Amino acid sequence: MPVEFKDYYQVLGVSAKATDDEIKKAFRTLARKYHPDVAKDKKSAEEKFKELNEANEVLSNPESRRKYDELGAGWKTGGPSRPPPGRGASRPAGRAARGEEDEFQFEGTGFSDFFEQFFGGRAGGARGASPFDGQEFGGGQESRTALRGQDIQGDILITLDEVLNGAMRAITVRRTNARTGQEEPETYQVRVPKGVQAGQSIRVAGKGGAGSNGGGAGDIYLRVRYAQHPDWQVRGTDLLGHLELAPWEAVLGATVPVKTLEGSVSVKVPAGFQQGQKLRVRGKGLPAGAAKRGDLYVEAVIQVPAHVSPADEALWKQLATQAAFNPRKAA
Repeated sequence: MPVEFKDYYQVLGVSAKATDDEIKKAFRTLARKYHPDVAKDKKSAEEKFKELNEANEVLSNPESRRKYDELGAGWKTGGPSRPPPGRGASRPAGRAARGEEDEFQFEGTGFSDFFEQFFGGRAGGARGASPFDGQEFGGGQESRTALRGQDIQGDILITLDEVLNGAMRAITVRRTNARTGQEEPETYQVRVPKGVQAGQSIRVAGKGGAGSNGGGAGDIYLRVRYAQHPDWQVRGTDLLGHLELAPWEAVLGATVPVKTLEGSVSVKVPAGFQQGQKLRVRGKGLPAGAAKRGDLYVEAVIQVPAHVSPADEALWKQLATQAAFNPRKAA
C-alpha cells in the first residue's frame, strides 16, 4: 500500500532549519492549544494533538530527524516510498494459503501509516513470525503443513490520562487480501490497562495474519508510546513540571495552585525558595502498582515582569534602595 509523506515541519509550523529549542517551543505551544482536556472541539483537537505528537516524536530525536530529512529529500526528488537502505521496510504479515502475504494498516492507534512504516513498530518488520514462515516445501508438503499466521506489530499512542485511568480504544485493521486484492477492514475494542508502561505491548490475540492449511491466526502487538504532554515530563512513574513564581512569592513564601492530571492542588512554597528547587506532591504521578502512584515534582521558575506600571516601578525602586540583599556579595 502506498503511503502519504508527512511534512512534520509544516505540522509544527517551523522551518526545516529550526533549532531543537524552536521545535520544542512550537510543540508545547500547539499542544497546549489542542490538548483534548482544554479544547472546545475535543474530537478535532484530539486528531490534531496526535498529529503534533507524531511530528514531535520524530523531530525531537536527532537520529530520527536526520533519517526523516534524508527520507524527505528522496521523496521530493521522486524517490521510492520506502525506507533508505538499512532502515528496514514495513513488512506485510500474514501468509495466505498460496504463499502470498496480506498487507495491514492500522487506524485509531494515534500514528499514521507513514510513521509506522518508517519510524514505528513495523519499521523493523513483523514480530513473532511463524517458524515455518519463508521455508520452501517440496513434493506438495506445503499443502499438508499447517502454517500459523504471522504476528503483526504497530504502535499505539497513549495519553497520560489513559495511563492514569485505563481506557477502551477502537482499533481498525485494514487488511488487503493477497489473493483477492480486496481490502477487508475489521475493528476491535482494545483495552488499555491502567498503569500501562511505555514500551510495553498490548496483545490482541488471534487477530493477526491468517493461518493456512488449518493453522491458527497470529496476534496483534501494539507497542505503547506515551503522548508527550506540554506540561509534564515522565520519569518512570513520576511526573516533572515547572512552577512559575513571582519574586515575592519565592522570597516570602506562599500557598499556590499546582496543576495535576486530576485538577489543581494547593502547595505551600517555603520562604526563600530558590530558582530550580523542586517541590514534591506525593501520590500525584502515574500508577506504580495496584494501590500505589508515583509523585509529581515541580521545579521553581521565578518570573520577572517584562513591563511594570509607574506605581509598580516606584515600589521596585524603593525596594532597590532600601533592601540589604546583594546577590553579588559573598555570603
